[in-house]
Amino acid sequence: MKRKATYRLVITRRESLYVHDQFDHTLMLVEMEGEPIEYQVGVAGQFISRRSVTFHDRIAGTGEMKGYAITTFQDGAIYSSYEGRREAANKLTQGTWKVYKGTGKLANMTGNGTFTVKAGPVAGEFVLDMVGDYEL
Repeated sequence: MKRKATYRLVITRRESLYVHDQFDHTLMLVEMEGEPIEYQVGVAGQFISRRSVTFHDRIAGTGEMKGYAITTFQDGAIYSSYEGRREAANKLTQGTWKVYKGTGKLANMTGNGTFTVKAGPVAGEFVLDMVGDYEL
């Protein structure tokens, strides 16, 4: 089943370290909480929460990222991993995601897809657009 969702993400914690091997090379660990802007209620019921933890390796705002997310619904949760790349020129992060575990009514779920993250209307806020295929 093909599905789309859009989430508002807010940074709840960020730690940055400079590598010092070249100008503006940073490693960051970022925790975010999210809430849906647009999503379809599925078999697991209403949305409860979304939390993600992401590792970024960037030089002058461009670089790779990898992370994990837990999205909890009324009757189950989805655990997913993702990886992507941010381009400083357009300030977009794009990548792929996949479900690696489900609980409750989502215990047997599999799925994967693509995502785009762009800056939100205020500092520390982002918009996540996801598209993917799920199977129960």
